[in-house]
Amino acid sequence: MSDRLAAMPPRWGIDIRGAGPLYHRLRLALEEPILSGKLKEGDVLYPERDLAAHVHVSRVTVRKAIDHLVRHGLLVRRPGSGTFVSGSALRADQPLSCAVSLTGEVSWRGSDTEVVWIERSTSHPASEEMMTLGLSGDSRVTRLTRLRSSAGRPLAIERICISSEFLPDSLSVTSSTDKTPVDADFRPVRAIERIFACNIEDPDANMLGGTIGTAGLLTKRVAYLASGRAIEFTRCLFRGDADGFVTELTFLEN
Repeated sequence: MSDRLAAMPPRWGIDIRGAGPLYHRLRLALEEPILSGKLKEGDVLYPERDLAAHVHVSRVTVRKAIDHLVRHGLLVRRPGSGTFVSGSALRADQPLSCAVSLTGEVSWRGSDTEVVWIERSTSHPASEEMMTLGLSGDSRVTRLTRLRSSAGRPLAIERICISSEFLPDSLSVTSSTDKTPVDADFRPVRAIERIFACNIEDPDANMLGGTIGTAGLLTKRVAYLASGRAIEFTRCLFRGDADGFVTELTFLEN
């Protein structure tokens, strides 16, 4: 076995059982040692063939898992050199445990926000949603999209995607303060949020009252069950000229 594989956590690559496609389970197994710091910036992953043999899956499965981590900035491919842990794979030392709500509340400094629902629907998942939540193309997801404003000024668009297995009725969420009505067994125990600078394009620019190409801030948060399965994927697009904002997460009693 290679030095790098031998240095990985003992449970990595041995137990990838659980719900969802193989590539999704493998992606979680790769993601955990990166986000926990067991694999450091600049650490190299061995070739796809070696990884596939180590976990007894196909190279196609390994490639799909790695592709996802590359797109999300945790890994970087360097032609002719290999695949490395990215310098952007940083984790704040504040794990989100026992979160009671799938949808965190967002507010701005010194202001109360207003909410307008843009979409509450159920449909098949898009490609990014399939990859993030480990769903198949014939699965169904519930989408919740809302526009947050303050004093009549649009500030953010929030897009929430949850498998219909956990939230079958989009209309059961009726206000910004409602707790998402899922069974207690399906409460998320941790979440990972990534933050990106971006340029805002239409139709989002129009909804936010800005011009096409103006600066914005995009956050992508994935909430996980204790089993490691991703249960919720939330994307928030903020105006770049907002005074500041606070994300509040609610926790269950231990």
